[in-house]
Amino acid sequence: MKTHFLTKSGYRIALVLSFTLTYPTYVVSKDNLINLDYQDKTIIGTVKDKDGPLMGAIIQIKGTDTATTTDINGKYSLNASNGDILVISYIGYITKEIIVTSDSIYNINLLQDQDILSEVVINAGYYSVKDKERTGSIARVTSKDLEFQPVNNPLQAIQGRVPGVDIIQQSGVTGGGIKIEIRGQNFMGSMNSGRNSPLYLVDGVPFPSDAFGINNGSLALNILQNGISPLNSISPSDIESIEILKDADATAIYGSRGANGVVLITTKKAKSNKTQFTFSSSVDFSKVPKFMNMMNTQQYIQMREEAFANSGITTYPINAYDINGAWDRNRYTNWQKQLIGDTAVSKNISFGMSGGGAFSTFNIKLNHNESTTVFPTDKGYKRNSVLINFNHNSKNNKLQINTSTTYSDQSNDLPATDFTSKSLTLAPNAPSLFNKDGSLNWENGTFTNPLASLEETYENKIKTLNINTQFSYNVLKNTFIKVNTGITSTDFEEVLLQPHTIINPALGRTSAFSESKLATQKTESYIIEPQLNYQNIWGKNKISFLIGFTYQNTNASASQMRGKNFSSNALIRNISAAKEKILANTSKSKYNYTSIFSRLNYTYDDKYIANITTRRDGSSRFGENNRFGNFGAVGLAWIVSEETFLKDLSFLSFAKLRTSYGITGSDNIGNYAYLDTYTINNSKYDDEVGLAPTSLHNPNFKWEKTTKFEAALEFSLFKNTINSSVAYYNNRSTDQLVGLTLPSTTGFDRITGNSPAVVENTGWEFTLNTNNINSNTWRWSTNFNLSFPKNKLVSYPGLEEGTQSSTYVIGQPLNILKFYQYQGIDPITGLYQFKDFNNDGIINYLDQQLVKNFNPEFLGGLQNTISYKNFTLDFLFYFTKRDNYNLNYGYNVPGSIMQNMPIEMLDRWSIDNPNSTYSQATYSNTTILQQAMPFKNSDNSISDASYIRLKNASISYLMQIPKLPNTSLRIYLQGQNLWTITSYKGIDPEFISYGNLPPLRTYSFGASLIF
Repeated sequence: MKTHFLTKSGYRIALVLSFTLTYPTYVVSKDNLINLDYQDKTIIGTVKDKDGPLMGAIIQIKGTDTATTTDINGKYSLNASNGDILVISYIGYITKEIIVTSDSIYNINLLQDQDILSEVVINAGYYSVKDKERTGSIARVTSKDLEFQPVNNPLQAIQGRVPGVDIIQQSGVTGGGIKIEIRGQNFMGSMNSGRNSPLYLVDGVPFPSDAFGINNGSLALNILQNGISPLNSISPSDIESIEILKDADATAIYGSRGANGVVLITTKKAKSNKTQFTFSSSVDFSKVPKFMNMMNTQQYIQMREEAFANSGITTYPINAYDINGAWDRNRYTNWQKQLIGDTAVSKNISFGMSGGGAFSTFNIKLNHNESTTVFPTDKGYKRNSVLINFNHNSKNNKLQINTSTTYSDQSNDLPATDFTSKSLTLAPNAPSLFNKDGSLNWENGTFTNPLASLEETYENKIKTLNINTQFSYNVLKNTFIKVNTGITSTDFEEVLLQPHTIINPALGRTSAFSESKLATQKTESYIIEPQLNYQNIWGKNKISFLIGFTYQNTNASASQMRGKNFSSNALIRNISAAKEKILANTSKSKYNYTSIFSRLNYTYDDKYIANITTRRDGSSRFGENNRFGNFGAVGLAWIVSEETFLKDLSFLSFAKLRTSYGITGSDNIGNYAYLDTYTINNSKYDDEVGLAPTSLHNPNFKWEKTTKFEAALEFSLFKNTINSSVAYYNNRSTDQLVGLTLPSTTGFDRITGNSPAVVENTGWEFTLNTNNINSNTWRWSTNFNLSFPKNKLVSYPGLEEGTQSSTYVIGQPLNILKFYQYQGIDPITGLYQFKDFNNDGIINYLDQQLVKNFNPEFLGGLQNTISYKNFTLDFLFYFTKRDNYNLNYGYNVPGSIMQNMPIEMLDRWSIDNPNSTYSQATYSNTTILQQAMPFKNSDNSISDASYIRLKNASISYLMQIPKLPNTSLRIYLQGQNLWTITSYKGIDPEFISYGNLPPLRTYSFGASLIF
């Protein structure tokens, strides 16, 4: 008997279901029902589309937990009985149902859904929406682009993949910080390190946004600079998707928390399938991609001798060890190779198990990662993490329970110093690092050995727990209740050990000079969100309504203590053993947040869509007069391609116009800022410590607000072969929380309050996705995005009278600095020339009037994915145009100190070289030396840092293991930061802090086995 596919006809489906439920021994043929014996048997077949076999298609017996998937050749086998209904599904294809008859072979052809946008579901946080029907700006990156990348932080993996999102890696040190801005900087001031950070949600639970190690004294200041990103705790391989919410329509439902955008991270969930195991392993090798060209010994010695000669000094000082004979004048060491030239090795291993049936599924994933550094040490970073997910649906599909737990344990025992700065400044003829016996070389007290800091230890440990549980129950027809609950707990501890052995032993120091520092941060947060949802369809009308309530409580504590003067270094880890104990800082804080929110979505005729969101928030961070704030947005969409006057355009697959307008707010300003606050005064009176006032009470302290507008066009051409979008946005932030200047007679120079300053972010965003080739053996797709962000301080009444006039300029971006305007070098005197803005004949801080913008003019990415049979090549170029500090910022006057310099500084002024780039070398010429700081703080220290970077490239091969059905092995080679095109003069154009370790170039080899 032939196998027949079920049609989509409602009558045919109803007929089939009624007979199969009533008479399980019957099967359906084309024209009638035939009674067959009910018996188990093995059925086999192949699932294909028009281009060939489909691997990973799911074949399930309807209403049971019996299921399987197709192998690499699209083949499957399954035990079934006559009368069973096979459900065949594959993402992006129309699901089919087939009745099992007496046949044993079922070859299935799936039809690709041409209107793919109608099937892709986007996570919008409190609700999900089909991509075709969304009214807001939501960008999505899936596990395909995340799971195998050789990065520790998932934000690194999305750099260049999302328009309007600027991501900068702040340190090449493993476990360092990541800076992210979504559509620019909204808020002024530095009251809190996370002022412009987005809201992070992991499986619906708020996740910390502030970097660790910033608010407790930052023991890692020298090595990690800008703290540790909380998202380091999440393994990229555990993530199913990252959605970034940008406009008012998408973010207003999060109220005050969504002013800077929202990042939704969804971890991988279990799928209805047979039990499946995954095993993945990879090893990464990383190096500094580029060294600076520094002077060799001959060039360096010449510069130093020239400096003394120009100063009229013929007898070299006793501390000029590099040229007075104390050090070998012919010795040469490439310090970049010595100090940052090692290969960092990262080992990654993971094991997963998933499975379940029609009603309950589970997913368990274990990950281990350990990484070394490029510094001359075997110390490094370790992370162990576990992901546990469980889903359950009742048989009547009314009750749904979803739970997700992620836990990670990170540790980092880095050296306490970033050696990059030393590698770029040490004299090339400096002595060897080690004596012949392997001990550190101090060269008779003339050499400060940089490796002495390896005796100094920085360690941090971070434990992060995130638990989410969601209950959903269909109480009435079209109505269900949902409760989202979650807990996030972080425990951060860092230790800095400074034994006396970091000091030259010739000085005779003992453990009495040893010091130990301990800092901790603990945060515990829980959230509960009951919701009521209603959905209904009548005629051409479709409505969806949601109302919910949020309560969030966060408790945080931080402390720092020091111990000095130990009887032995063996006791240095125990501060209680120190003879001097100092409790440097301790704090506790509590944050309460509550809100009520709603969403109303209405669709008419599947082409006119309105989305209205509202939220009323209450925050404990504001004064009693303004504790609550109201926020909301309206989003509209018109699916133009559904109109009859466009139906005849065969090349147009889809077109949508959408716009949104709304208000979001911000309370991301830290706790207790509106209160009278005091701090402990270390000065004592009669052996009693006192309190010193630090801020004044302001009952009118209120919400910052951001008004957002967006208009966009999305369209697809030639059966979704070309997909593109164009978006314009305009965001205005007001009621800026800043320090308002007060008369000195008040005893305070400022009070924290709301300024009428207005900050504007505008921009254009473009995306283009094309399916260039789609055949049986070849597939090629391209993804391109481009953003033009602009940031501007529109107005700031009273700016010129306040202290912030040196920081901000009306009409300019917030991310600016004021510099001296460099006007070249005087060919006669060899002195630098700067513009005298106030014409007083003196160059001083009043002449720092030239504004330089550090925001990008544009940024974007270009990704291509090319597949040939089982081979896949994927590569991503990231590009940006922006300014940054150059090498001039990191160096002093040539020859003035024992500091090596880039070869560019060979172009020094002399009588024979009057049109030079740099001033003459000198040791003691006061006039020239005094110009060092204006030169560093001039626009000559800023240059074009634009670049195009091959951010990521990978090649993989997917193979089927012979004689092992449903088993596949993926082998891949991947690279990160492989190639950079730039005119920038420096070690790396992405650098934020000049002289710190740049992002590393990484090669990764790995394999993933599924069985």
